[in-house]
Amino acid sequence: MRYYLIVGEASGDLHASCLMRSLMAEDPEAEFRFFGGDMMTAVGGTLVRHYRHLAYMGFIPVLLHLPTILRNMRMCKRDIVEWKPDVLILVDYPGFNLNIAKFVKRETQIPVFYYISPKIWAWKEYRIKNIKRDVDQLFSILPFEVPFFEQKHNYPIHYVGNPTADEVRRFKASYDGQFPKFSKPIIAILAGSRLHEIKDNLPIMLQATDHLADRFQRVVAGAPSVPHDYYDQFIGNREVEIVYDKTYPLLMNAHTALVTSGTATLETALFDVPQVVCYATPLPHLMSFLRRFLLKVRYVSLVNLIADREVVRELVAADYKVENVRHEIDAIIGDGSQRTAMKQGYAEVWRRLGSESAPENAAKKMTKMLK
Repeated sequence: MRYYLIVGEASGDLHASCLMRSLMAEDPEAEFRFFGGDMMTAVGGTLVRHYRHLAYMGFIPVLLHLPTILRNMRMCKRDIVEWKPDVLILVDYPGFNLNIAKFVKRETQIPVFYYISPKIWAWKEYRIKNIKRDVDQLFSILPFEVPFFEQKHNYPIHYVGNPTADEVRRFKASYDGQFPKFSKPIIAILAGSRLHEIKDNLPIMLQATDHLADRFQRVVAGAPSVPHDYYDQFIGNREVEIVYDKTYPLLMNAHTALVTSGTATLETALFDVPQVVCYATPLPHLMSFLRRFLLKVRYVSLVNLIADREVVRELVAADYKVENVRHEIDAIIGDGSQRTAMKQGYAEVWRRLGSESAPENAAKKMTKMLK
């Protein structure tokens, strides 16, 4: 069968590449064409457009690049119609993908599958109308999404397991111990993958841990597309290391972590590393006020959302200050009750995610439906 996939960022490239491998195991004659990245290209098929030409986040960047975004949408729609796939598989990236789904549903008979469902439970819940109208099958990787879609919105979905949990399990099973050796325990700093995230988060993370520099080695997980000298302007003369393409080995060896909200918070939890979740926003006091009205959930980190309680401390917007981060990391850096309680919460997160392989489970369901 012919599979057309669309992703819009690095994490989607990773998850889609794993799904493609699982689809090939179920369907040896699988052909792939995609808007994706290097990992999908390594699996095989035809790369139409790299996600780096799609990944514009935030109102201003989107506005500035609107002609490019619209041009990519037109190209994508035309390419899908010309290639005539047996299925369109969308991976996260709802702003772009839901527009494509609307077109495909209206203009073709191609079934639309959505792998890694849009996070409408957090904001933009009105998108449920588009999903119900334009998406034939929705595949979820977060267990709490099932009651949200099925009970609240009467839209049946498939929980297939969590790919991040799969990736962590595979890494732990094959880890060879290769990682730089340090004389002190490691504080891992995961400050985000985009320039503005690093600029807004990293300085506070460093200032909040300066008092620990004599006892701990701070190691920053470098984002693949961000050059070393961009980090250097914030690090200055501090004894801070940067490692690239070694986030999982870093977490495997870390004692404690400061993590920008996102998938990284879940990865850190699955490596059993106590953490403080940090996320800066523009106009922090205004954002803290608006958060009560815009966000539909109590938490911003996947760890707390999955556990349905506060397992890790979240410092977001106006709460994200040097003194607050310092206070929270001091509370978990030793072997006290907060560190122990956090690790117990991590065990609950593992239990809720389950042990099924998300890409394998999704591929089995997809190919069965298509056949």
